[in-house]
Amino acid sequence: MAIVVTGVGVVSALGVGVERNLASLREGASGISQHPTLLKTSHRLPVGELNMSNEELHNLLGISPREHLSRTALLGILAVREALQNVDMSNPTRIGLVSSTSVGGMDLTEHFFEGFIEDERAGRLRDVRMHDCAASTDAIARYAGIKGYTTTLSTACSSAANAVITGAKLLKHNIVDTVVVGGSDALSAFTLNGFKSLMILDEKPCRPFDETRAGLNLGEGAGYIVLQREEDATNYICHLGGYANRNDAHHQTASSAEGNGAYMAMADAVAMAGIEPSAVDYINAHGTGTPNNDASESAAFVRLFGQNVPPFSSTKGFTGHTLAAAGGIEAVFSVLAIQHGFRYANHNFSEPIAAYNLTPVTRFEEGAEVKCVLSNSFGFGGNCSSILFTR
Repeated sequence: MAIVVTGVGVVSALGVGVERNLASLREGASGISQHPTLLKTSHRLPVGELNMSNEELHNLLGISPREHLSRTALLGILAVREALQNVDMSNPTRIGLVSSTSVGGMDLTEHFFEGFIEDERAGRLRDVRMHDCAASTDAIARYAGIKGYTTTLSTACSSAANAVITGAKLLKHNIVDTVVVGGSDALSAFTLNGFKSLMILDEKPCRPFDETRAGLNLGEGAGYIVLQREEDATNYICHLGGYANRNDAHHQTASSAEGNGAYMAMADAVAMAGIEPSAVDYINAHGTGTPNNDASESAAFVRLFGQNVPPFSSTKGFTGHTLAAAGGIEAVFSVLAIQHGFRYANHNFSEPIAAYNLTPVTRFEEGAEVKCVLSNSFGFGGNCSSILFTR
């Protein structure tokens, strides 16, 4: 059974919508700021923050602020609405949603505790009702008019890629006819503090695959694609050619030096598509900018492709690491790469990692022959997923 992509939607620090994101990528204009402006925190660290308040997001969506939706839900609704704009919604019970998040409604929970810590009678319980990860999925489905199968995934930074895999299986088992897959995550003090404690945040803009890389920059956003069986689609952008999720269980927060999980995921996604590794025209890498991930992913590249590693880059230098949403945002970028012949620049790169001497794409390429794109998303615990899109 052939599965195709029929719609895409994205929100990131680069802006709202596909056109705004592409314009920034084409111009080489990063969305990473020197420090948060909306998020309340004492940390002065670079982040990829969408410069719109929750109130502005409510207004943009035409949803009353009294609905009191989490930022994760608001970002997700924006992206899903864009993805569905050309999809037949006449039978919403056969349209599904697989959404992923790691933050959930943490932004509202933090707001609740601001008052609660001072006075146990002061915290507003309505702020807590959106805390659960599934609450954002329910809100997205409700405001998008989706009434079919819905579920929520949370597998750290591979979450949205695993949502794509789950959506494909729903189609293959005829549980839905159309499925929206991806993820949404908002910045929160909880995650910023957590990653700070892990000592993997860079105090400067991140530099994926660079010898001088020193950590990641957190970001926020949402990315979703629409999947259908090819036989049911009137028009489509590209095919979902292959996918794989593998777990090397190497360490709670670190990838293996040999890139075992990444290698297995990429190799099995390529094998599922029935192509040779040499057929891959571009890799949208996980590329977080941490010393561990970029070395591990580079090792996996060399294991799979030998001396002929395809053009690759990480777009996290533009968006920041959006955690559970990363695989969704980068799936959108990968689909657009096939549609328009794009390869994206690896922002802030200057010097290859000495052990591998691999140089990513350093400028935005347009009009390239891009028929096959591999999108990588690797999460804590060794949960590694690769998605292969083909023309």
